[in-house]
Amino acid sequence: SVAVVQRFGGYLKTAPPGLHFKLPWGIDTATVVEVERQQKLEFGTATHGATSSYQYAAYDEQQEEKNMVTGDLNAVLVEWEVQYHVEDPVDYVFNFREPLRTLRDLSEAVMREVVGDRTVDEVLTIGRQEMEVKALERLQSLIHTLDMGIRIDLIQLGNVNPPAGVKASFNEVN
Repeated sequence: SVAVVQRFGGYLKTAPPGLHFKLPWGIDTATVVEVERQQKLEFGTATHGATSSYQYAAYDEQQEEKNMVTGDLNAVLVEWEVQYHVEDPVDYVFNFREPLRTLRDLSEAVMREVVGDRTVDEVLTIGRQEMEVKALERLQSLIHTLDMGIRIDLIQLGNVNPPAGVKASFNEVN
């Protein structure tokens, strides 16, 4: 972790780990940012006991996140995970009020775009790896344009299934 030190709210310096001094009574404040640790966001699923409240959404939001429509207007349930590092702690702290909320929203928008460009057969079978690569490229491009200070390491699709109401019919067709 590193500390982004602010004096009266303006950037002063980035301090490495160790013992450091700062002026008291709100003159200097330090925001600790983990830059070496790979972090993740989960969509449509959750690992309970996570340390970050942004790592996963509440159950109702998870259901909404994973419900998507493909390019041929079929419904599909998509679960995925985004793994990232904080690359520039100053941009991460100063450029967005809630960088993790913004990253969650961008990730969901990009995945909906990628799924919406494909047929249901591609999403469920042969297009998974291509979808991961395309989503990674698109999300990293957006983040770079916005100067979020984050680097996306991996987007990994989890379970991709038809909705429960049509799963039996879908399996019968297959």
